[in-house]
Amino acid sequence: MNKEQGMKLIEAVRIVAIVRGVEEQHILSLAEALKDGGIPVMEVTLNTEGALGMIEKLQEAYGDTMYIGAGTVLDVEDAKQALDAGASYLVTPNTDEDVIRYAVERGAPIFPGAMTPTEVVKAHKAGATAVKIFPGASLGIGYLKELMGPLNHIPMMAVGGVNEENIAEFMRIGCFGVGIGGSLVNLKEIAAGNFGWVREKAARLVERSKG
Repeated sequence: MNKEQGMKLIEAVRIVAIVRGVEEQHILSLAEALKDGGIPVMEVTLNTEGALGMIEKLQEAYGDTMYIGAGTVLDVEDAKQALDAGASYLVTPNTDEDVIRYAVERGAPIFPGAMTPTEVVKAHKAGATAVKIFPGASLGIGYLKELMGPLNHIPMMAVGGVNEENIAEFMRIGCFGVGIGGSLVNLKEIAAGNFGWVREKAARLVERSKG
């Protein structure tokens, strides 16, 4: 899937599934469950054992129908390895302008993490596709709304604390998208082979996101 197709998927669904700590043997079944539930965008965090191999496997199996990226990208070397493994986009927990510029040079969308107005503006100026406001669970939706006041020209994503009950509110205030991890990619259910649980959770989140 090329960049234009992938970005259209993100803009349509506005939900990114964050895959952290999943065993490689479960990754394809998880991807199928997410896709069937209506969330065809997923990031595999690099602090997951075997992440690069999983990204390669996902691209081979689902690269035409899903948008597969790498998360927890901490430096340029991480970014290079992820893109070389086939990641279509990058997500970072922090604002590292070198990583942002590297992604731009490679033609890959990048969603860097930021907390303060200064970091948000720096990330945007360096070339961020959208800025991930992190840690969202601690900062809360009120903080995000305040940021969007003077910085409404910068696309922002909410990561942390997004759930079925509040996802519609995040969409209403104008988030570019949201990232959802453990409450969707539930390691206990996945380890038990209960991929139907993931599929149904994804479908509910998609439905609730529409308000």
